[in-house]
Amino acid sequence: MAGDPAAEGAALWLRAADGESARLYSPPGVGPADEVAQLVAAATVPRRLGLLLVRRGGYGVGVAEGTALVASKVDSRYVQGRTAAGGQSQQRFARRRENQARALADSAADLAVRLLLPQRASLAALVTGGDRRLVDEVLADPRLAPLASLRAGRFLEVPDPRHAVLEAAVRAARAVRIHLAGQPGTPAGPAPP
Repeated sequence: MAGDPAAEGAALWLRAADGESARLYSPPGVGPADEVAQLVAAATVPRRLGLLLVRRGGYGVGVAEGTALVASKVDSRYVQGRTAAGGQSQQRFARRRENQARALADSAADLAVRLLLPQRASLAALVTGGDRRLVDEVLADPRLAPLASLRAGRFLEVPDPRHAVLEAAVRAARAVRIHLAGQPGTPAGPAPP
């Protein structure tokens, strides 16, 4: 369920005496930290998170309090995959696929309005995952505009949302992400600035 470390936001840089370094990214809803103890203390405080997971096979919306889901709903939708047909058939299948994806996004937006909007004032962050284009389409719904400022940079890579996937997303959203950067000049990753 990892995402792009660069999209995570502020990081706490650590460097060992041998030159090894790591970046620790605060979980969504937790501000930047100046030291490890401060990051650990802030990350372990229970906070309310909104979750919106959307893929072509379905969607899941939830509200987590600490490590527990307190409200959630998942649903599956069929969205036709690509086809090898050519010509007019290909265009017809493409239109059908787009219509099915639009219907899925509309249903996910309706659910987000019902579950997330009433909780907006108590949410520390909104964590999204799945298919970026579909998530963006769901959040483009004008009714969800109040959630825009809560959207976290962390994006979760998830399979088709089911209840177990939504529960795992709570843990992934609350985790402190660690990116090992290695020694300067090694292929393990970039050195800190």
